[in-house]
Amino acid sequence: MLIKLIWLVPLFPLAGFLINGLGRNAMPKAFAGILGSLTVLLSFVLSIGIFLELKDAAQSSHIIHLFDWINAGKLSIPFSFQVDHLSSLMLLIITGIGFLIHLYSIGYMHTDQAFNKFFAYLNLFVFFMLLLVLGSNYVVMFIGWEGVGLCSYLLIGFWFKNQSYAAAAKKAFVMNRIGDLGFLLGIFLLFRVFGTLEFNDLFAKVALVPSGSALIVTVTLLLFVAATGKSAQIPLFTWLPDAMAGPTPVSALIHAATMVTAGIYMIARSSVLFTLAPLTMNVIAVIGIATALLAALIAVTQTDIKKVLAYSTVSQLGYMFLGLGVGAFTGAFFHVITHAFFKALLFLGAGSVIHAMSNEQDMRRMGGLKKKLPITFLTMLMATIAISGIPPFSGFFSKDEILAHAYEHSPLLWVLGVLGAMLTAFYMFRMMFLTFWGNFRGTHEQEHHLHESPVSMTFPLIVLAILSVVGGFIGIPEIFGGHHWLAQYLSPVFEKSAALAGEHGHLDHSTEYLLMGVSVAAALISAVIAAVRYTSKGHVPVEDAAPRSFFARLSYNKFYVDELYNTLFTKPLDWCSRIFYKIIDVRLIDGLVNGIGRLTVVAGRGLRLLQAGNVGFYLFMMVAGILALLIYGFYNV
Repeated sequence: MLIKLIWLVPLFPLAGFLINGLGRNAMPKAFAGILGSLTVLLSFVLSIGIFLELKDAAQSSHIIHLFDWINAGKLSIPFSFQVDHLSSLMLLIITGIGFLIHLYSIGYMHTDQAFNKFFAYLNLFVFFMLLLVLGSNYVVMFIGWEGVGLCSYLLIGFWFKNQSYAAAAKKAFVMNRIGDLGFLLGIFLLFRVFGTLEFNDLFAKVALVPSGSALIVTVTLLLFVAATGKSAQIPLFTWLPDAMAGPTPVSALIHAATMVTAGIYMIARSSVLFTLAPLTMNVIAVIGIATALLAALIAVTQTDIKKVLAYSTVSQLGYMFLGLGVGAFTGAFFHVITHAFFKALLFLGAGSVIHAMSNEQDMRRMGGLKKKLPITFLTMLMATIAISGIPPFSGFFSKDEILAHAYEHSPLLWVLGVLGAMLTAFYMFRMMFLTFWGNFRGTHEQEHHLHESPVSMTFPLIVLAILSVVGGFIGIPEIFGGHHWLAQYLSPVFEKSAALAGEHGHLDHSTEYLLMGVSVAAALISAVIAAVRYTSKGHVPVEDAAPRSFFARLSYNKFYVDELYNTLFTKPLDWCSRIFYKIIDVRLIDGLVNGIGRLTVVAGRGLRLLQAGNVGFYLFMMVAGILALLIYGFYNV
C-alpha cells in the first residue's frame, strides 16, 4: 500500500534541503534547481498515488505510526501521520503548486548569487508544511506550524541586506509568535482536560461535551487566535502585505496554498471542536467578513502590483473564515483549493511582469504590456476572472457556496459578502487595466528590454491558468445538475461535526439562482466600472505627493493600521526597552559587574605598593603598625 509510504512524501523535500543546504557553495545552480524541483515532484507523484488509493479504499482514515516520541507520565505523543481525505487533498495542493513554484524559481532566480540557498529554503518550507497537514495530533501539527513560520522568516528576509526587507521578515516572525502563543495555550488546556492530543481520541471525547461549554469556547478562541496570526486576519494581518519583501516565488508560495491556509486547515481539522462553540463560530464569521472588506478597501488604491495581490489574499482568506464561521467547512476548503490555483497564478504572473519590467513593481510605470507579454496577459486575465467570481471559472463555484451558506446564516453577512465580491472584481480588473492596457508609461530603457518570460516561468502559468478555469468543476452544485464531488469526498472528514451541528435548511432553487445572479452581476458591474475608469477615461493613479480625497488617503495608507499598532504597541515597548536598558542593564547589571571589576583593580593597585621595594614605604608601614598596636593596647588596658 502506498499509504504506508506516506513518510516518503515529506522526506523527499527534507533530503533536497539537506543536499542543497550543505552543498550550496559547491554544486552548480542548474543542479540545485533541478534537485530542489525534482524532490517536490517526487512527493507530488507519490501524493497522487496515495490520493487514488485512498479514494477507492474502504477505510477513509489511516494512522501511520512512525515511532514513539514523547513519553512522560500521562503524556504520550507518538510521531505519527493521519492520512485521510482532507490531508490527501492538502498534499496534492502543497506538492503540486510547490513544484510549479520551484520550477518557476529556476528562471526567476537564475541571476541570484544565493540561488542554491534559496532552493534549500523552499524545500525546507515544503517539508514543514507537509508535516503540518500530516500530523495525527496537535503536537506534530505544531512542529510544522512553527517550521513554516521559521521558513517564512528566512524567505521573506532572503535579501536581508536591505533593511526594510529584514524588518518585514522580523515583523512576520513576531506577529506569528503572538498567534502561536494562543495555539500553545489551547494545546495545554486540551491535554489538561482530556488527557490526549491525538485527533481521533480527542474528538471522540470532545463530542460528549455539551455545546457552548465554557471550556470548548475558551479552547476554540485560543486556536482561532493562532489562526488569525498564520492566516492574516484582523488584528494580526499587517505582516502579510509586508511579506512582499521576499522574492516573488516566495510570495506565491506563502500567499497561495501553503502557509496562509494553515489556519483554515487547522480549524477544518478541528471542526468537531468549533461546531460545539457557536460563540466562536460567530466570532470567526464576523472577523472573516470584516477582514475581507477591510483588505478589499485597501487594495482598491494600491499602486504596487504585489501589494494589490497581497491585500487580495488577506481578503480571500477572510472569505474562507466567513465560510468556516457559518459552518461551511467544505465550502471554505473548496475556496482554499480554487484560491491556490488563481492566486499562485496571479503572483507568478506578477513576477513575470516584474521580470520583464526590470524589477519595476509600480503599476503607474507600466501599461500596454499585453502585446509584449501575451502569455502572461492571457493567463493573468483568466485568474482575474476566476477570483472575481465570474462563471464558469473556478472562483465562482467556491465563492458562491460560501455566500449561499452565509445567506442561510444571516442575510447581512451575505450582503457584506457581495460587497466584498464587488470590490474584488474592481481592484483586480483595475490592476489588469493599469498593467496591460493603454500606453506604456515606463522608461525607454524598460520598454527596450520588454520580453516574455522563459519557458520555465510561462509553463507554470499555463498549467495554473487551466486549473483556474476548470478547478471549480470538482464542486458543481446540484442546481446545475452536479453532485458536488468535493462535498462527497470530504463527507467522512466532517461527518461528526455535521452530526453535532444538526440539520440545516437548504435554499430553494429560485433563491439560489437569485443569489448567484446578484453576485455575478455585482462582479460584472465592478469590472465595467474599472474598464470605463482605466481604459476609456485613461485614469492613472496620481503620484504620492499629489492631493487625494479623504477616503483615498485612508485606503492608500491602509487605514493607518500600522501607524496605530506602532503608537499603541511598538513605541511603548521600545520606550520600556530603552528604560530597562538604561536603568536595569547599564546601571544595575553592568554597574554591578563593572563595579566588581573596578574594585578588584583598585585593591590590586593598593596591594602592589606592599611589594614595590620602596624602603621608605616599608618604614612608614612599620611605624604605622607600631602606633596601631600601642593604641589598641592602651584602650584595652
